[in-house]
Amino acid sequence: MLVPASKVSDSATPSLPAEDFKAVFRGHPGGVSLITADAGDGPVALTATSVASISVDPPLLVFSISALSSAADVLTRATSLIVHSLDAHDIEVAKLGATSGIDRFAQKQTWSRLSTGEPVFDGVRAWVRCAVIERVQAGTSTVFVARALQSHIERDSEPGQPGNGLVYHNRAWHRLDKNSQLKN
Repeated sequence: MLVPASKVSDSATPSLPAEDFKAVFRGHPGGVSLITADAGDGPVALTATSVASISVDPPLLVFSISALSSAADVLTRATSLIVHSLDAHDIEVAKLGATSGIDRFAQKQTWSRLSTGEPVFDGVRAWVRCAVIERVQAGTSTVFVARALQSHIERDSEPGQPGNGLVYHNRAWHRLDKNSQLKN
């Protein structure tokens, strides 16, 4: 059962201090994605660790972005977007989306547009083109729910085999590979 947001937040209940909350999630690794969109006035990109699948039928994913992100305005107006699933080979793309104050699309040879208009970075592990179906304001962020429409996988690993995953943990980039896999 879905609980209305007004029932979830209670301003009379004290919240965990921001520094404590950050410390909890600094120790929680997140898979790295790059999100791109264009609402008609130029492409934007940002690196995110909040992407998660929430349904297979229909194929839905969710992510959140801060209102402080330079891409926030475009993403709140875009009807479609691309979620790039990155691995360790894509570290430069991850850093590009995480660096503020630069033109993330200056290198024309590293990205293109799909026939539907969305900007996509070439050669990344995988990407999914999505239709935005819902946006929810949550504190200082917006939570996006998007339906997967199309995908492309450049590099994949066999199920159960170690891949070359890229994660962000404790303010640093990490590679998941055969050496990081725990044995049962």
